[in-house]
Order: sequence, then C-alpha cells, then structure tokens
Amino acid sequence: MKPILIALCVASLAGCDALSMGQKKTAEAQPAPAASAPKAAVAEAVKASVKVDPDGELAARVKKALEAEPKIHAAGIDVTAAEGTVTLWGTTVNDGERVRAAKLASGVDGVKAVENRISVVKGS
Repeated sequence: MKPILIALCVASLAGCDALSMGQKKTAEAQPAPAASAPKAAVAEAVKASVKVDPDGELAARVKKALEAEPKIHAAGIDVTAAEGTVTLWGTTVNDGERVRAAKLASGVDGVKAVENRISVVKGS
C-alpha cells in the first residue's frame, strides 16, 4: 500500500512542477507592453507634480545647521518654519546654548525671524 501512495505523491508533484513551468514559459513568451510615453516625459510629469514645501526645506536647513555646530546638542531641539519665521522648540542645558542656537538659526539663508521657545533644563 505504501509504494502506491508514494508513487501517487511523486506523480502529482511532478505534474504540479510541469504545470508551473508551463505557466512561467507562457508568461515569458508574452511580449512586454509598449510604453505609451517616453521615460523622460514621464519623469518630467512626476517632477512637475511634486510640490515643494519651502517651510519644510527652511526648517530642514536650520536643523542641519544646528546639527553641524558641535557646541549645540541639536537632538534636543526641534525646528518649524512658517513664511520665513523659524521657531525653535526643545531643551538645552544652559542659556548660552539656547542663545547660540537662536543666533545660528537667524544666520541661515531664508530666515526672516527666529522665535526661540527653547527651555533651559539642567541635565537635559
């Protein structure tokens, strides 16, 4: 009885493998659909549809400037921007770092004003 069951299992597995290989071959034989528009035109359309957030870019530039300054612990400072006004949020360990962060932010290109809401927290 066991040899018959084994033979049936082997035969069914062989049939499944042949079926799946036949499906792959028919999929490979089908021609790729023709592109309706050149790749360059599609890339241009995608680029045109992407909206740039100038406030987000300004906030990112300020954050990057803060991160580049070794005397400022930028991980504790968040930055938002709206129409050229940058707001600094978070904590610093002393007032010198707080003032330094605001001064650095005001020097970033595109910053019209800085609202410094950084709190001084000892041990932060």
